[in-house]
Amino acid sequence: MKTLFTRTLAVLATLSTLLAGSAGAGTAAARPAPSTAAGLAASWSGPLSTSGRYVVDAAGNRFKLRSGNWDGAQGHWLGSGDTADPANHEHGEPSADLPLGLDRAPLASILADLHALGLNSIRLPFSNAMIHQTALVPDAAVAANPQLRGRTALQVFDAVIAALTADGFAVILNNHTTTARWCCGLDGNERWNSGQSTEQWIADWVFLAGRYKDNKRVVGADLRNEVRRDTWDDPNWGWGDAHDEYAAFEAAGNRILQTDPDLLIVMEGINWQGIPLDGLPHGRPMLTPVQNLSNTLIRSGKLVYSAHFYAYTGPNHSGATGLGETHDPRYQDLTPAQLAQVVDQQALFVTRAGQHFTAPVWISEFGATGRGATDPKERAWLDAFTDILVAADTDFAVWPLIGWTRDGVPQDNWALLSYDPAGTRLGIDDPGDWRAADWHRLVDAPGRTGPVPPTPRWNMLGLDHADLDTSERMLALPDWDSGARKGSCPDTERLTGLARSDGRGLCTDAGGPARTAAPYQVVTDERYVTGGDWASGYNKLQCPDRTFAVGFSVRGNAMSALLCAPAANALPTGGHNVWFDHGDNRPASGGSTGSDWAPGYYKGQCADGEYLAGVAYTWRWLHGGVPDALLCRPLA
Repeated sequence: MKTLFTRTLAVLATLSTLLAGSAGAGTAAARPAPSTAAGLAASWSGPLSTSGRYVVDAAGNRFKLRSGNWDGAQGHWLGSGDTADPANHEHGEPSADLPLGLDRAPLASILADLHALGLNSIRLPFSNAMIHQTALVPDAAVAANPQLRGRTALQVFDAVIAALTADGFAVILNNHTTTARWCCGLDGNERWNSGQSTEQWIADWVFLAGRYKDNKRVVGADLRNEVRRDTWDDPNWGWGDAHDEYAAFEAAGNRILQTDPDLLIVMEGINWQGIPLDGLPHGRPMLTPVQNLSNTLIRSGKLVYSAHFYAYTGPNHSGATGLGETHDPRYQDLTPAQLAQVVDQQALFVTRAGQHFTAPVWISEFGATGRGATDPKERAWLDAFTDILVAADTDFAVWPLIGWTRDGVPQDNWALLSYDPAGTRLGIDDPGDWRAADWHRLVDAPGRTGPVPPTPRWNMLGLDHADLDTSERMLALPDWDSGARKGSCPDTERLTGLARSDGRGLCTDAGGPARTAAPYQVVTDERYVTGGDWASGYNKLQCPDRTFAVGFSVRGNAMSALLCAPAANALPTGGHNVWFDHGDNRPASGGSTGSDWAPGYYKGQCADGEYLAGVAYTWRWLHGGVPDALLCRPLA
């Protein structure tokens, strides 16, 4: 299999080049993985943000997420039988709803072992139930850490976070489950609102964001794990109903950022839709819907997308064996070239520069069965998948980090580190674990380091079903066009494009301009049309001179108002019309020209060096008041 993969290195090299986009300055030399708390803590400072496809630290240096999942606080109980019986817990490892291993090894020892793996960040799963538990954890659950006795599960979670961050690790919180039960399948944890309301789910996130706000090494909120179909209903991306992951994640992300504006917001794609039966529609969309409907947050430098890949699942395979198994190929059945293509289509395309969806992609779960496993397909898959991650310089988090051993044998041979009741460790670097070579090739891989210059952003405004006000200034004010659907760009961006008939817009910060603290202006008529009639016979909404459009509103799909922001410096007038009533009219080059932010509808877009000053529309000829033309003026 390795020989076959060698013949596809050219494919992966091309993939790496595409994903790098406009990388700018920086070095591709390997940065040695810090192996001590002092080394890691000194190597970066929080909070983290994004610049194009990269996560960056507070100094603007690339911070590649070399992560692992320390699971347990989300629950290990399998959902039936006595919770005191280890046989009723995944891998026979009761977690007591705590990060696994606190009964077996001191925190300091576990952290030292995590440093030795070369990690700089930890994905820390939790359940909503854990947040609300009032009972104290059993003494036996923290036997190796007696200082944690007499605490609730959340208080132990606090202590683990404090220890991790004091040692220099970045921590990303992951809402894994609603109930304290092992994921996944039909387990009652399928969606963010399984077993709880969307509002309660958001409230729990707001609570955690406030709880850890002062700790700048708690860097992210991973909103929900593996959203999937329940017995009757699929999740969707953009339908505007109670199962709309796109809308729920956007709402949660913005509420979290209003509480702690420094957190990364991590959005995983849809893990499963459809009924896994041959002949019926089904599959793993992952991030594919993002190419036409991406998210916009009130802080545009905070969005990270994520995806999961395992050998036993597939593009249209749930991973089931027996009941629920289909004849679709698993990822391990694909050739290395096919696997590289699928991973790009389902996830890594998001990292391409200059699009409305451009963002870092974090492969927040992947892994393989290690010590004692003999499946040649799984081994070949991990080898090929590791090469993809290395070639694309991709952020990652292995699943899982911690497990138990019994009589020297791992109870969960997926874990990279396993401990016996006396705290003796069996790790991936001890003899007999075939994954060690791939792990070190991944964690020590060369990649982009150093400063990442700020890059222009393009973000969608989708008013398909509801308001999308992403301006913090406007969110603090009363409704600026009552009864209409409204969209406003983040406070650092301006409106640069509109689509006909579907309420979609495009924002950017390319080229500025700077704005003042003066109030925004809502324009509902032609009183500010100056310099002549630039669209004779059409209704026009035009921003006052020295202002530029930062939002719009629609009734049905007809134009209702423009939202205009004052510029700090004089803006040129004049400009030109961009008509898009008979076809797309977007710049030949520049931002988001290689992506479709309003599928099936004509779009108009100003050039990157222009600002949108006005919109023309008509009710004649059955046009229905939808945008027909833009007035684009030069920024300088």
